[in-house]
Amino acid sequence: MLHLDDIASHTELFAWTERLREQVTDPLSQGRTAHYTPYDWRARRFGEPRALPAAPVVLVEGVGAGRRALRGLLARLLWMDVPAKTAWTRGRARDGAEQREFWDGWVEAEREHFAKDPSRPYAHLLVRQVPQGYEVLPGPAAEHPVITHGDGPPPMW
Repeated sequence: MLHLDDIASHTELFAWTERLREQVTDPLSQGRTAHYTPYDWRARRFGEPRALPAAPVVLVEGVGAGRRALRGLLARLLWMDVPAKTAWTRGRARDGAEQREFWDGWVEAEREHFAKDPSRPYAHLLVRQVPQGYEVLPGPAAEHPVITHGDGPPPMW
């Protein structure tokens, strides 16, 4: 699993597509182990390279995973169907006062990102939290799934 929090940074909240391609998707698409430099949000710097082995399924998790530039690499897009304000409240609680300034900028950056490049309309599945756990529903793209095909390893999911 790749967490996009490891790819993004304070200065590149959403401008990380090229780094993701170079460090992760290009090597994985060639069946090679990827090596990416995870970002340390408290130290505000990238750390030592971390290996991500090629696998039949690689989950890419985080805001921006369904962006236009990546959709062709995805076998399926799952959308965590959580109200934005709920997600932001959870994030602020997780990160504490130390990251308060970050969250003030994040909210606006996320709104701008999805206004320009929405992901939810392309989701094959919607995942919603319910009292008993989660429910999975067909997403807007469920009737017309787009699956990548080609030689080499299977697409990332």
